[in-house]
Amino acid sequence: MVHLITVATCSLNQWALDYDGNKERIIQSIKEAKKARASLRVGPELEITGYGALDHFLEYDVYNQTWEILRDIIDHEDCQDILLDIGMPVAHNSVFYNCRVICRNRKILLIRPKMSLANDGNFREMRYFTPWMRTRECDDHMLPRAICVVSKQRSVKFGDMNIQALDTVLGIESCEELFTADAPHIRQGLAGVEIFTNSSGSHHQLRKLQLRIELIREGTRKSGGVYLYANQQGCDGDRLYYDGCAMIICNGEILAQGSQFSLNDVEVVTATVDLDEVRSARFAPSLRMQAAQQPFYPSVPLDIWLAHEVETDLGLRPSPILAPMWVSPEEEISFGPACWLWDYLRRSKQAGFFLPLSGGIDSCATAVIVYSMARQVVKAVKEGNGQVIQDVLRICAVDEEQWVLRANPKEVMNKIFHTCFMGTENSSKDTRERAEKLAQAIGAYHTDMNMDSVVTAQRESFTQVTGFEPRFKQHGGGAAESLALQNIQARLRMVSAYMYAQMLPTVRGRKGGGSLLVLGSANVDECLRGYLTKYDCSSADINPIGGISKTDLKRFIAWAEKNFDLPILESFLTAVPTAELEPITKDYVQSDEADMGMTYDELSVFGRLRKVERLGPFSMWEKLARIWQDERGLNPTEVYEKVRRFFWYFNINRHKMTTLTPSYHAEQYSPDDNRFDLRPFLYPDFSWAWRKIEGIINKRDGGVNGLDVR
Repeated sequence: MVHLITVATCSLNQWALDYDGNKERIIQSIKEAKKARASLRVGPELEITGYGALDHFLEYDVYNQTWEILRDIIDHEDCQDILLDIGMPVAHNSVFYNCRVICRNRKILLIRPKMSLANDGNFREMRYFTPWMRTRECDDHMLPRAICVVSKQRSVKFGDMNIQALDTVLGIESCEELFTADAPHIRQGLAGVEIFTNSSGSHHQLRKLQLRIELIREGTRKSGGVYLYANQQGCDGDRLYYDGCAMIICNGEILAQGSQFSLNDVEVVTATVDLDEVRSARFAPSLRMQAAQQPFYPSVPLDIWLAHEVETDLGLRPSPILAPMWVSPEEEISFGPACWLWDYLRRSKQAGFFLPLSGGIDSCATAVIVYSMARQVVKAVKEGNGQVIQDVLRICAVDEEQWVLRANPKEVMNKIFHTCFMGTENSSKDTRERAEKLAQAIGAYHTDMNMDSVVTAQRESFTQVTGFEPRFKQHGGGAAESLALQNIQARLRMVSAYMYAQMLPTVRGRKGGGSLLVLGSANVDECLRGYLTKYDCSSADINPIGGISKTDLKRFIAWAEKNFDLPILESFLTAVPTAELEPITKDYVQSDEADMGMTYDELSVFGRLRKVERLGPFSMWEKLARIWQDERGLNPTEVYEKVRRFFWYFNINRHKMTTLTPSYHAEQYSPDDNRFDLRPFLYPDFSWAWRKIEGIINKRDGGVNGLDVR
């Protein structure tokens, strides 16, 4: 006999503490699920508050308001006759929990607290919540008055339980629990659960989606089951972009998969599955023996059938199997930061973006990401996305909706994206021309300024006060004065950038004035090495490439050259990376990699070993001494010099990360001090590690002499 059930999961663009907006999007997703005849709707983690409320989760106001929003949802006429899995924080016995609340027809059936909390990298869940550590146990939770009035209940079960309907069993899982070794869906499946729900606040990171998909496929492939994965989508108000991709997977096969990058605020995916296929997949004798040994798993009874009455609906069919979908890292860079920028722009209610466009590949990549954003905005407009249309009307300060409907990406860019080449006598003709041609190719409103008079005034002011005239090293000056003269240029660009950002909308006669958000363009490798001036033009409002490596950015530009039809990008790929802060002479042109004393590829390696593999100086040298001897023919002393040079600069520049512009998170080795990489910013020299390495090399090669890492 066929037992068909239609289920729905979703990706919602929730915003931390936007209670009204979050509620509307939740209700809209429920309406769409019901329209598809789903009997179960699953939503993202902490969807009522938004995942990124952070320290607001320590405020009782949040918990009280959340119950009031839930009351409005379950009492809404469009939210009846469907089983709802809703994410919210709950205070139980004076302890705060990250919970799933299961409801149907104005009744709360179960509150299921999260049992494994995300507590590394960008996540600090244990700062706010406590994990539920009593497997297969529950309490009674007294419901607040706001809910009692609607549900006519006084209490509900709170703990690790399943939902037992008349024709199937549901188990609940939350985000991080999928990634743990003893994932709840394993024991739930052996205890008879056939439908698993997982509600997530999983952020985008390059190359991460494949892991997420494979974990779900493998989990349901081993023991059978229907797995509904819901995720937040969009910028929740912080550095992370949640990349959606809601999925429904049955017995290891994908039946429905939502978009990974989208400007839709609500995206619901549904599938119809045959529960008998799950039961057939569990006929293996070894699985039955393991299931028979499972201890009792408590459940809450649900006195309804969730499956369709197929005898009266012979036209219903199971959903077909789909191939898994994910995009290349280059496409991830194009779409992820672009969607993040759009959410940030529309929610900050600013007039657009301003970018100091240097003619180098980093600011080029930032500009192309904004162009990708405009392309996605225009695509959403053509698809009839009403919210995007209204946002474009407001941000572009136009009254005519027909203009929005007709506009192409370059026309949108001209309204909202402003660039400026901030040159000095040290700038080359090539970089100035590249910047201008790129701005023209993508439609940006471009300006060009010469900063020599401003720089000269600052230098002469210093000389007037101190009597000392600093000079570049090319003109006989010392290292300190040469660096100071470079930093003057970089920091004055930041001052000029904010002047332009505040005044350009007025200069252009924008209705209502407004200001521009200043974009930074320092990549993750430069942040890691500290190869940037503190409070220079990398000090901005937000930075879309601050979590992306130079290597990945170059691959993205090569991809965009072809896919966006931008031939000008070839000249950025072949140009030598340079800050252009020192005088160009017949024998000297400033080069980033020469200045840093290491290549960008080496920086990526150091960054991954330091953060992802958690290696200190000695362990890093020990590993690279073997790898780079085989791959690059380097001896242990040469590797020691590179590792020590990296840690020297990492240590002395770590303080710069305390003021790092909020950056889009995309890379596991991001050095972002404010969220991701909680390390000191005042370091001693790693003298113990260096002595140990030198001792090993002395025994092997006879000594390390004259090492200068600076």
